[in-house]
Amino acid sequence: MMDQTPLLRIKGLTLHFDEGRTKALNGVDLEVRAGEFVAIVGPSGSGKSSLLNVIGTLDQPSSGEISFRAQSYAELKDSSLFRRAHIGFVFQSFHLIPTLSALDNVIVATIGCDGATGEHRARATELLTQLGLRDRLGHFPGKLSGGERQRVAIARALINRPEMVLADEPTGSLDSANAAQVLDMLTGIVKQQGLTLIMVTHDASVSARADRIIHMRDGRIEHEVTA
Repeated sequence: MMDQTPLLRIKGLTLHFDEGRTKALNGVDLEVRAGEFVAIVGPSGSGKSSLLNVIGTLDQPSSGEISFRAQSYAELKDSSLFRRAHIGFVFQSFHLIPTLSALDNVIVATIGCDGATGEHRARATELLTQLGLRDRLGHFPGKLSGGERQRVAIARALINRPEMVLADEPTGSLDSANAAQVLDMLTGIVKQQGLTLIMVTHDASVSARADRIIHMRDGRIEHEVTA
């Protein structure tokens, strides 16, 4: 059963640029429970990716409150350490290092983390195998298909055992067959491990799988739908 206690709390969140002339977020209130799959949808420029970036501590909000397990983001001493410990990212464009193999692209996310290199290598191998890439460990990104590259990116997001996965259009660069396969694998692993998944998507077939769909417009949450 899903934990009903909010993992993430957001209150009055704003994000402004150009000395306040551009309002990417304009008063967002949101709670996300541990183990929940939340899809964020809306037209381009509605604030979807901006919200994901603030949740992931990649951007600092202009005002408002945001907390993870009751710890305020404003009190974080090192946001990079917080990200490494609690958050995994999956992006539309993969962001793999072209000169590293699939295996090393996953292991690189463990730099600075506790644990022996052998343990990280074993976990990376396990994740890639689970994602159907056991025969691709030594391949460089240029030798992988788009779907395979995104599966490497998913393994990289999961290598540090995060509690929350943030995915920004993870199937946006894939054809329908690869998109369905990648989504099946991502949601399957997230559910198996009891992780929280927050995903930005334009694809109605993707958002239909979520426990809750958040509709955004003009930097605000317009409405939400619960499955």
